[in-house]
Amino acid sequence: MQRSVSDSAAPKLFFSSEVEAQKWLDTMSERLQKRIPDQAMREDFLRTVHYEATRAGLDPQLVLGLIKVESGFKKYAVSSVGARGFMQLMPFWASNIGAPDHNLFHLRLNLPYGCKILRHYLDIEHGNLYRALGRYNVSLGQPQYPTMVVGAWRRYWSYAQ
Repeated sequence: MQRSVSDSAAPKLFFSSEVEAQKWLDTMSERLQKRIPDQAMREDFLRTVHYEATRAGLDPQLVLGLIKVESGFKKYAVSSVGARGFMQLMPFWASNIGAPDHNLFHLRLNLPYGCKILRHYLDIEHGNLYRALGRYNVSLGQPQYPTMVVGAWRRYWSYAQ
């Protein structure tokens, strides 16, 4: 897993055309405007989410749903157990898949780590999203968290091209 997050490639939207990419970015940006008011920051965030989710083989809108539930799109969110950043990563992940000094609040680390962790859990669970989300949140077997993430994904972040 360490190698898969070690590069710092520039975020790129993966669509069949620039028009489709811009359409997605505009749609998601409008939905996220209240949470991240600064347009440049919002677009950088969305490009990074799309890039990292796609790179990990995840639906970018699923990742947006997860972030909504985990941190409410707050970059510096810290949970009561110490999880950090947009995707609420526990500090031990920095040592396990990166370096102990990695700043988990940094967008270019938090998003690839979180996406790779979710991909890892999906692989362990043979594609079972509910079980993978339960592992991600350390609530395996409890339906509340996976239901909230899937609900946020479908209600707020679904996107049809």
